[in-house]
Amino acid sequence: MASAKKKKTSNIFFAKGGMDVTFFLLLMTIVTIGLVMLFSASYTYSYYNRNGDSTYIFRRQLLFTLLGLAGMYAISRIRYEYFRLAAVVGVFVSVGLLLLVLVLPEYKPGFKRWINLGFTTFQPSEIAKIGLILILAYLLEKDYKSVTGKVPSDLVFRISNGKITVYQSFTKVILYGLLIIVFAGLVYLENHLSGTVLMLGIGIIMMFLGEVRYKWFVVAGGVILVAVIFLVANPHVLEKYAGERITAWLDKDYDPTGARWQTNNSLYAIGSGGFLGAGLGQSKQKHLYVSEPQNDFIFSIVCEELGFVGASLIILLFALLVYRGIHIGLRANDRFGALLAMGISFQIGIQVALNIAVVSDLIPNTGISLPFFSAGGTSIFILLCEMGMLLSVSRSNKAKE
Repeated sequence: MASAKKKKTSNIFFAKGGMDVTFFLLLMTIVTIGLVMLFSASYTYSYYNRNGDSTYIFRRQLLFTLLGLAGMYAISRIRYEYFRLAAVVGVFVSVGLLLLVLVLPEYKPGFKRWINLGFTTFQPSEIAKIGLILILAYLLEKDYKSVTGKVPSDLVFRISNGKITVYQSFTKVILYGLLIIVFAGLVYLENHLSGTVLMLGIGIIMMFLGEVRYKWFVVAGGVILVAVIFLVANPHVLEKYAGERITAWLDKDYDPTGARWQTNNSLYAIGSGGFLGAGLGQSKQKHLYVSEPQNDFIFSIVCEELGFVGASLIILLFALLVYRGIHIGLRANDRFGALLAMGISFQIGIQVALNIAVVSDLIPNTGISLPFFSAGGTSIFILLCEMGMLLSVSRSNKAKE
């Protein structure tokens, strides 16, 4: 009797179906290539900054990758419906950590992005990304009728003898917009401009997927366009860090040994890679020209060593991964699962697009990592745990894989 009860409980808690094999194989291919390229890009920097230990960064990344894969599998076994419980808790944890990092001592001068745990560091913005996706997926499912329908709210404006009815769709959009602005604003205070753009991008995509009325995207798009034009024309109104990056992007001759150094050397690396590349491990720019080539600018080393063909294949793999993630979302059993899976997929897609745009000087150098490639233990661990959430949704899909 006890055994039957235990079995029934476990069936309720654990996902019963098989994971999406296509998504899993694409993910493992990208993770493997990422580790290989990380070792190639990092060994010179690691040698000079870790007392001759050229494998330090790679070993650390490999350890966190293995931990992340274990976390991914464990999370994928949990029924995704239970992630609703994490949504409400996650928003408080995310905002709390984003506030905490602003009052702690700076880990790197001029940047309040990292919390130092002693044995490692982590960026609260990494947790905030999935926190924002979870809470918006939860709210957009819960409030679906009021967001998409004409349900009057309790808020009424009276003018003379008449009144203006305010619909719940309006109040909900304002609420979600404020939530997104809080997340993005706190990340901006960390001197993390690309992280701010990523938070805004995630928020807008989630609201679009949640079927918020199109007129609000027209309004938001107009406001964002005006704001971007104003900031590009007047970069001095931003903090020095962000303003200088925009100035350096507009003026290609600006401070070639400072603000333009990393971007210029990134372009040299991309250009010297040619069609087929210099060969794996043969990059010259990683030898202390591209600053910290294992981090945000690792894609420039990919281009130099693997060339246009190799870089294009990696972009194609990312595109297929995002496509398959959206496919999983479209097959989800309910709206929360669909929003969660597609939100995570679009997060990866937006982050890849922003990183490549920065590396190729299409947008200002704002510092954003390339998923599964850039060095960062907690980053790869959290990313793989997110993949576990997506695989959990795939296990519960009605469609037989």
